[in-house]
Amino acid sequence: MNIQAPKGTKDVLPGEAYKWHYIEDILRKCAADYGYEEIRTPVFEHTELFLRGVGETTDVVQKEMYTFLDKGERSITLKPEGTAGAVRAFIEHGLYNSPLPLKTYYFTPVFRYERPQAGRLREHHQFGVEVFGAPEATLDAEIIAMALDIVGRFGIKDLSLNINSIGCPVCRAKYNQALREYFSARSGELCATCRERLEKNPLRILDCKVPSCGEIAADAPVILDYICPDCAAHLEKLKSLLTAAGIEFNIDPHIVRGLDYYVKTVFEIIYTQPDGSKITVCGGGRYDDLSKQMSDVSVASAGFGMGLERILMVMENAGVLPPQEQGCRLYVATIGDAAAAEGFRLVQQIRKSGISAELNHCARSVKAQLKYANKINAQNVIVIGDNEVISDSYTVKDMLKGQETAVRKEDIVQFFQKI
Repeated sequence: MNIQAPKGTKDVLPGEAYKWHYIEDILRKCAADYGYEEIRTPVFEHTELFLRGVGETTDVVQKEMYTFLDKGERSITLKPEGTAGAVRAFIEHGLYNSPLPLKTYYFTPVFRYERPQAGRLREHHQFGVEVFGAPEATLDAEIIAMALDIVGRFGIKDLSLNINSIGCPVCRAKYNQALREYFSARSGELCATCRERLEKNPLRILDCKVPSCGEIAADAPVILDYICPDCAAHLEKLKSLLTAAGIEFNIDPHIVRGLDYYVKTVFEIIYTQPDGSKITVCGGGRYDDLSKQMSDVSVASAGFGMGLERILMVMENAGVLPPQEQGCRLYVATIGDAAAAEGFRLVQQIRKSGISAELNHCARSVKAQLKYANKINAQNVIVIGDNEVISDSYTVKDMLKGQETAVRKEDIVQFFQKI
């Protein structure tokens, strides 16, 4: 029997969970500040959803999806990203009839069969936002500002923002033709996957991870030379909004993102490590046509995603580790059966008042109980023996200061509420 976690997955152990609590709390608070509501979608979807939404020529669909037949012979896929499921839920439940824009966020595991790497496992976790029903560049500016705000709240500095426009179906056709002509001249040097993409979707060659394809793509035509007046105006509006808000940015014409549903704005937030290497901590953009690809509903939309493992890795590299959670407020050590009953009653009383408390579950000696209390960083200790059972007070010991305080039993809750 193999009792190791599958390759590309990782357990979050009790001593590490506080880091996740910390970043999740910040993410929820920031989402609330910007008026976003949570949406939760299934961990698996019908495979067709991703074929039509993410794109059949993307690396995600061609190489990385976990797809299987269920017992009803239906093709099911563990979701490789969060947007398609959110759009499906938006359409299925008629949320387009609600007041728009609808601003949502989610936490979700995502699954991609790829080589595990730092901050990106085969099962990793994403925070994402999706906004439906807002076509203006003000939304693009808002989600970019929100993403920067979030990363800043984690204490991460040395960030840069790169933006681009990848046009719309109108101007994308001309650009694809230009790419097809460029790459056709060097088709023999492309990988097998990119040679297949050359006719179906040459834009995807720009996202290929094979180094030789990347070198060829470096001199390819850029989309900004082909975008239509409407897409150009949208980009200029976004630039003016970011400038007005004092948000610095770079135009990077090579950003295309790894998913086919993007139109117009795409962006990435990059962290520069102390050694000069760069890590993408967040990416997103606009996907106005995705709902129409899935149904007869057409709604302008935009969003972004960031990996929680990636955020934690960057925080560690930047030296801004989450603060450790404090130990329990009170540990109750007991001697004998009567004291155990009194200790249990006390602990439950303390817990019901919203204060964390622990007690002995392992028949330890008093010395061993106090040693355990110290290991779990208990802030205060009460020892209960026969005398304490019949007494009208407890002796509370502050483990940090070493001070002892006699507290009447009837005042014990108020005592801990005050300190």
